[in-house]
Amino acid sequence: MSKGVLMVNLGSPDSTDPKDVKKYLGEFLMDERVIDVPYWARTLLVKGIILNTRPKKSAEAYQKIWWDEGSPLIVLSKRLQSKIDHNTSVPISLAMRYGTPSIKQGLHELHDQGVDEVLLFPLYPQFAMATTETILVLAEELRKEHFPEMSFTTVPPFYNHQDYIRTLGNSIAETLKDVEYEHLLFSYHGVPERHIRKSDITNSHCKIDGSCCQSDSTAHQFCYRHQCFETTRLVAEYLGLKPNTYSVSFQSRLGFDPWLKPYTDRTIERFGKQGMKKLAIVTPAFVSDCLETLEEIAMEGEEIFHEVGGKNFTVVPCLNDREEWVKVLSRWIDEWAHQKPVEA
Repeated sequence: MSKGVLMVNLGSPDSTDPKDVKKYLGEFLMDERVIDVPYWARTLLVKGIILNTRPKKSAEAYQKIWWDEGSPLIVLSKRLQSKIDHNTSVPISLAMRYGTPSIKQGLHELHDQGVDEVLLFPLYPQFAMATTETILVLAEELRKEHFPEMSFTTVPPFYNHQDYIRTLGNSIAETLKDVEYEHLLFSYHGVPERHIRKSDITNSHCKIDGSCCQSDSTAHQFCYRHQCFETTRLVAEYLGLKPNTYSVSFQSRLGFDPWLKPYTDRTIERFGKQGMKKLAIVTPAFVSDCLETLEEIAMEGEEIFHEVGGKNFTVVPCLNDREEWVKVLSRWIDEWAHQKPVEA
């Protein structure tokens, strides 16, 4: 068997042109695991409403954060891929769940190198229907249709892996070493509350009542909310953070259904109104900086904080192609290549 790795991130429009943004949003939002309503309702919402109103506004947001080399998410993911490729003994391909390079392209690239045993590596620390699950489902569909000779092994969510916690903790400590701050906010990407309940394999544990995430359950292996809180708890423990000096919030909600709370924008606003002047924020649901971190948090979040009287707003960068992170991922991949399971 010849081994190779397919690293998969979320994706990005090909450019900031509203037409490219519309194409990307269409692929993203029509995914039944992103907007999990019946096809007719999803089509009406996405193609009838969102794609007629949102692309221009989203294009303007992308224009604010776009780099000369292209989309920050794509550029940073490629840098990470390149560095890992130089540190490992197996071929490394990169794909995006939406946009280009596609998962099919990534698998083709590995196939052309003679790879028939693939390590699928979703670049998401926490499991969610709209991230990890949709990658695995599409990859398996493509395997069956186009690459039946391939076999897949999947890297599990690494939200509580000691290597990830240490690397994230060190990144936070390094960024905030000379920064005075009153509170550290862990902002995770939001999901609808119904996604948490749909992912509950016990069909009874996830009540989102403030206690279920702290009580042991097999449901936690697929519970995004629990995994976010656990990442926060472990990082806080690693950094020795005192109680009440850090908290969790969720960003990027869409539509009118209830999403995970508290909401990041309202939390930032509340902190400012309560008199907080120095806020630090980290976004552990993302390993690569992107629209949600560079524009929604670093620009919109700071603007909200300043509008309500806040002064210093410090954003911790994502792990991106940080050397410590490269070494961790390279070691995980080599352990798999030499038949040592990647475990938390």
